[in-house]
Amino acid sequence: MITTTHWVLLGALVAGAVWTVLTARLLRSAVGLAITSAILAILMFQLASPLAAVFELSVCAGLISAIFVSTISMTHRVTAEDLAIRLKERLHWFWLLPLILLAAGAALISVHFVLDIRPPAPPAENDVRIVLWKIRHLDLLGQIAILLAGAFGVVALFKEWKDE
Repeated sequence: MITTTHWVLLGALVAGAVWTVLTARLLRSAVGLAITSAILAILMFQLASPLAAVFELSVCAGLISAIFVSTISMTHRVTAEDLAIRLKERLHWFWLLPLILLAAGAALISVHFVLDIRPPAPPAENDVRIVLWKIRHLDLLGQIAILLAGAFGVVALFKEWKDE
């Protein structure tokens, strides 16, 4: 049952995510990501998913945010002209995005995937392998998505731009 505390945390989670995405400064965005991840970890603890919450707090709020902050400290400011050129180069490839999304949607529709978001009953065995791989497999998919997003973000920040 969703309580008032859950609603407050969900509101804070959405506010933190919006601030993370809309802030103009990268460092503030990295801090916003850490705050959002910490709030999400609290929600996971309250929704009886302590293993996913520990991963969220340690990996996303801790490790990924630390990588982002260290990467941001190694970058330099970009002029408005360079930013416009980079944006134009990036947008050149966005015509592929609708095709990729359609292909991914068709692949997901063709695969029978049952999404059961009810909290599972406590496992009979307290083995972490059984809990992670058989009962909480949806949590692992979320963790994988978050780790990949962090890795792609770091790659994008370290990528060298070609001078033409």
